Amino acid sequence: MNIESRQKLVEIIKLARGSLSQRAFGKMLGVSATAVQMWEKGVKVPDTENLAQIAAKAGYTMEELLCCLEGKPVAEKSDLNFILRQIKYMPESQLALVVHAVADRLATLTDASDDQAKAS
Repeated sequence: MNIESRQKLVEIIKLARGSLSQRAFGKMLGVSATAVQMWEKGVKVPDTENLAQIAAKAGYTMEELLCCLEGKPVAEKSDLNFILRQIKYMPESQLALVVHAVADRLATLTDASDDQAKAS
């Protein structure tokens, strides 16, 4: 595995881990915190079973993960899938900002809808 592929794998592992500690993530996968730490440093590569679990947790299929690691582009089903994957695993502080932005957008749409109804 080349350096670029290892770096991409490290990013995906961190995405899959999200806000969990290395210990909690390792426990979930049935490995030690040290194993997770070695993966995130790019020193070791998870076995196939753990790669499958990491891929699923990060919102990838195993095929998509392998494409990433081979340097091939991953065909996104849509930008919405990418956004939803990002939201699913983002830290709570960032998620709160997204929720606030969505609430503002919905309030704006409601106000515009009310204005149109009054104008009719």
